Amino acid sequence: MKIMLVDDSRTIRNIQKNALAVLGHTDIIEAADGVEALSAVAADPPDLILLDWNMPNMDGLTTLKIIREKGLKIPVIMCTTEAEKSRVIQAIQSGANNYVVKPFTGEALAEKINQTMEKLAAAAT
Repeated sequence: MKIMLVDDSRTIRNIQKNALAVLGHTDIIEAADGVEALSAVAADPPDLILLDWNMPNMDGLTTLKIIREKGLKIPVIMCTTEAEKSRVIQAIQSGANNYVVKPFTGEALAEKINQTMEKLAAAAT
């Protein structure tokens, strides 16, 4: 499974990459903001996107809305410090498949990825 990490913090992307490697995911694409992410998605769509909310150039919510407006069904998990219930609802209404609040453990990330992929597999049958 090819996973795209979208976060303006290289440190956070490295932490995510290490957590994903432990889970057996090594096909990773990185983007530092929404603009980079949209270019990468257009060139070679990933199977899953882990998307930060607060980034320069284009924030995660705007990026998510553009992905959905283009009709792309790529699963998106928002990975952000935005923990307020209204923000979670806003992200889900905008097309996020799941949501995890930073900082999170590798186990929490694995659980969110598994939940998201299982839900999509069930919906496809």
